[in-house]
Amino acid sequence: MLYVALIGLSLIWGLSFVFIENLIGDVGVWGTVFLRCLTGAVTLTPLLLMRMIRKKVPRSLPWKSLIIIGIFNAGLPWGLIALSQTTITSNTAAVLNALTPILTGIIGFIIFSIILNKRQWGGIVLGFIGIMILMNFNVTQLHASNFVGVGTMVLATTCYGFASHFTRRYAKDVNVIVLTSFSLYVGACVGIVGVILTNYNVFAVMLNAVDITFVVSLIGLGCFGSGIAHLLYYYMINNRSAAFASTVTYLVPLTALLWGNILLGEPITKNLVMGLLTIFLGVFLANQKTKTNTGKELAKSGA
Repeated sequence: MLYVALIGLSLIWGLSFVFIENLIGDVGVWGTVFLRCLTGAVTLTPLLLMRMIRKKVPRSLPWKSLIIIGIFNAGLPWGLIALSQTTITSNTAAVLNALTPILTGIIGFIIFSIILNKRQWGGIVLGFIGIMILMNFNVTQLHASNFVGVGTMVLATTCYGFASHFTRRYAKDVNVIVLTSFSLYVGACVGIVGVILTNYNVFAVMLNAVDITFVVSLIGLGCFGSGIAHLLYYYMINNRSAAFASTVTYLVPLTALLWGNILLGEPITKNLVMGLLTIFLGVFLANQKTKTNTGKELAKSGA
C-alpha cells in the first residue's frame, strides 16, 4: 500500500506544476496558495467531521506543532514554488523539487542531530552540482536580483525537509486526517495574509478569470494535489519515514516533464535531463541510512 501511495502521489504532484502555471496568471502567487490550501482543506473536512462526531479527535492536540507544519509544509513552500514559476518553467521547478531528500538530509544534520556519512555528503554535493547544470553554471542566477526562480525553489525544498523531520518528531501520533486538514487550513491562512499584503484585488480578478481551464486546475491542484495527495504524503511519513516520503520526488520530475511538454509545450532540454540525472544520483546517495548522535539507526525520524 505504501508503494501504491508513492506512485499515486507522484502522478498527482507531477501534474500540479502544470496547474500552478495555469492559476498564477489569474490569481497570483498567494491567491494560488490560498485557493489550493482552502480547496484541499474543504475536500478533507467531511472526513475530519466524521472523526469528530465519533469522538476520535483528542481534545488535546499539539496546536503549535500543527501551525508550524502548516506553515512549512503547505503555505510557505507552495508560495515559494508559485513565485518560482513566475520566472522558470514548470518542468524546471519540478526538477529542482527533486532536491527535497537532499535538503531533508541537511536539515536533519543541522537541526535534528542526524549524522551523515561520507556517501551522503557526496550526494548533497552532487545535488548542488545538478542545480548548477540546470543554471548552465551561471551562478548569477542565485544573486539577490535573480533569486526568484532557482533560489526560491531551493528554499521551498528546504521548508519541505524541515517539515518532514518536524512532523515525524512532534506530530507522529496525530491522526493523518486531523494533521492534514489543520495543516491545510493553516496554509490557507498563510495564503490569505499573502494576498492582503500583496494584491487584495485578486478575488475580483478571479471572478472574471473563471473558465474551464481555471476550474479544472483548481480542482486538480486543490482537491487532488493538496487534499488527497497531502493525505498520502503524511500517510507515508507516519507509516515509514520522512526519507521514504521524500523519495516521491524521484518520480514527480519525470511525470512533470511529460505533463509540461504535452500540456504546456515546454521543451525538455539537455540541461534539464543532465541536471535531473545528477540530482537523482545525489538523492540516491543522500538517502542512505543515517544515525543519530547516539549512534543508533534513525528508523523513526527520517532515515
